Parts: sequence; C-alpha cells; structure tokens
Amino acid sequence: MTLKQDNKKQENDPIQFDCDLAIVGGGIAGSTLASALKNSGLRVVIIEAKSLSEAAARRQAYALSVLSGRIFEGIGVWEQIFPNIGKYRHVRLSDADYSEVVKFQTKDLGTEFLGYVGEHQTILKPLQEYINGSSNVSWLCPAEVIGVEYGEFGAEIEVKVEGEIRQLRTRLVVGADGARSRIRQWAGIGTRGWKYWQSCVAFTIKHQAPTNDTAFERFWPTGPMGVLPLPGNRCQIVWTSPHAQAKALQELDEKEFLAKLEHHTGGLLGKLELVSDRFLFPVQLMQSDRYTQPRLALVGDAAHCCHPVGGQGLNQGIRDVAALVQVLQEAIDRGEDIGDIAVLKRYERWRKLENLTILGFTDFLDRLFSNNWLPIVALRRLGLWVMRYLPPLKIFALQLMTGLKGRAPQLAQR
Repeated sequence: MTLKQDNKKQENDPIQFDCDLAIVGGGIAGSTLASALKNSGLRVVIIEAKSLSEAAARRQAYALSVLSGRIFEGIGVWEQIFPNIGKYRHVRLSDADYSEVVKFQTKDLGTEFLGYVGEHQTILKPLQEYINGSSNVSWLCPAEVIGVEYGEFGAEIEVKVEGEIRQLRTRLVVGADGARSRIRQWAGIGTRGWKYWQSCVAFTIKHQAPTNDTAFERFWPTGPMGVLPLPGNRCQIVWTSPHAQAKALQELDEKEFLAKLEHHTGGLLGKLELVSDRFLFPVQLMQSDRYTQPRLALVGDAAHCCHPVGGQGLNQGIRDVAALVQVLQEAIDRGEDIGDIAVLKRYERWRKLENLTILGFTDFLDRLFSNNWLPIVALRRLGLWVMRYLPPLKIFALQLMTGLKGRAPQLAQR
C-alpha cells in the first residue's frame, strides 16, 4: 500500500509546508506510524524528546496480539522483530486456587501462535532502523514541542532543538506522546475515565519449566497477574494489587518475594529467579472525548488507556496507527486534504468505538475478579466453567483478545 503525494494540490496551497505530517512522539506507536508511511510520498517528521538510543532503552515488555503481528508484517518490519520476541501457543485463564482452568490453544484459532511478547527495545529499534532507511521520513530529536497553532490550511509547531526555537509547518499533526499528552491538552481535548485502586508491579523472571510457550492470566481477589513468555526461559510478569500492597511487594526482600510469587504462579514454572528490577506503576482507564479535530489526530495512549489485564494497551495503539494509515491512503486516492476534519472523523469513528469496547472489557474483567464477594465469586466461576465447556464463547473471547474481532485494517491483510 502506498500514499501518493497530490502535487497539484500542494502547488495551489497558500502555505509552503515543511512536511505533510508531523508525528509528536517517537515511541512504538509514533514509530509504527512513520514506518507504515515509509516511501509513501508524504513528507513525515517525527519529533521525539529523547535521543533514539534513550527512547529505545526503556525497560518494559508488551504483549503483542496476532493482529499486531500481521500489521507489522504488512508494514515490512516483522522479519526483524519476530526472531527476538517470545511466542506462545497456549493461554491458561484461572481464578486464584479454583481448580477449573480455561485453556486456549492454537487449534482454537487456527493460527501458529496465540500471541507474542516483545521487550521495548526489541520492538522499537527495528522500527527506528526501518525508518532510517527512508527518504521521506526524518527525525527531529532530541527536540521539545513547546506550542502548536492550528489554522485553516495547516498547523505550525514550535520546537526547541539544542536551545534554538524553530517553526515547523505541516498539514497534519499526530499526537503520539503518551497518556499525559501535551498535544491533547493544548488542543483542549478532555478525557473521561478513572484511576483504579490498584498499581502494577512489573518485572522479569527466569524459570525452570521445561517449556516456555504458555501465557498465564491468573486472577486473585487483589487483582490479576499476567505471566508472558520471553526468549531465554524468561517471563515478563505484571502483578496487580491495591496500591499499598503493590508498594510492599516492590520493597519485599527478594527471597520472600520469590516465595510469594511461586505460590501465586501455582508452582507451574518451577524455581524462579528475579532478573530485573521491580517497577511500580498506577493503573488508569482513560478515553479522550474525541480523537481528532481539524489538522490533528491522536493515537495510542494519547487517545486512550486501559487496565493491563489481557495485555491490550499497546495493541490498541498499533491498530489506531493501521486505521489512520488506511484513512489517509483513501483520502489521498480521492484527492482530499489529509488534515480535513471530514477525513479524520473517519478514523475516529472506526477506532473510538472499538477502543471503548476493549476498555469496557478490561474494566469488567478487573472488577469481576478483583473481589471476594461470594455471589460474584460464584458468578465468575460459573462463567469460567461455561467458557471451558462452550466452545463458541471460548473462541469469541480468544478472538477478542487476539485482535481478530472488529474491522481488520488493510495492512493486516497483505
């Protein structure tokens, strides 16, 4: 898929643009968007506050859905990412010590894998390298955006680079600058949502289990625990608990911490070794009131955030990017202005409802399982039993978790 520049329209514009599209934020969402626009004919600038090496050095790992893998493959960067990430063929869904376990397998979906797990630098570095080979995409980093003005025909971004203030004129601004997005705030776009009573402790362990191709989602009354396989017999674990308990877990003596962890993983991974620091972060649900306005589109965490249960967060952002690329492609093919609100609303209508569905689903899961109220306990365990013995429900849940429900972007169909 290519985006072809409408040169005639550009010649008639009253403004001389420095680029067609400016992406604020060079993280995974912003870099994925730039990668998808490589060799597109659109002039793209990525404005990133950190150097490329600093941006890639973040210590975090993410679940990648089947659909995200297909999008990366459609872009042309999957070949560089795939060998260095974890893959899983099984998922075990369980409720604390309840004996009924829902097991998902590749045959339920008809795919080789049910999902993947990638560390931040393992995903971002190949994207950076892919972009660096492009003639139409350039970096402005480290650089700080200090203001944006939106006009009828374009936008002007004020950027501070090495102490010097520069103006960058563009047809379209894309905010990919995270949950605290200044681009969103400066545009006056409000958000709805709430902060949870929980925080997450994220860390990496090494284990002695004979296989490493299973992802675990184990629910406890204090919150869910996700266990995701990484290369080298390692796992990324996200352990959710009420704020005070999560802080105590972070500060617990390593030996005590590992003993508690072995209990919570049911001994399925054998003896455990902690191989990273324990990082603590609060959990929130957030949905922007709108994803677009004239000359502006928001993607990823700048537009929405969800509970980490089910590992949906980054995947939503990747789907945003694929949808926006398709909308821009179709607009160019029709000779339309890529920054026009009528064009951008097509992206918003596509993604806002789908994201709201995921936000609602993850919120429902967390609230359903994070309590000890007996009627709810009985209800959720009945639900697990039904899911185990009713294949259509099980497959529906699996398709939702792997991104295969909803409208598939063209990038994922190549």
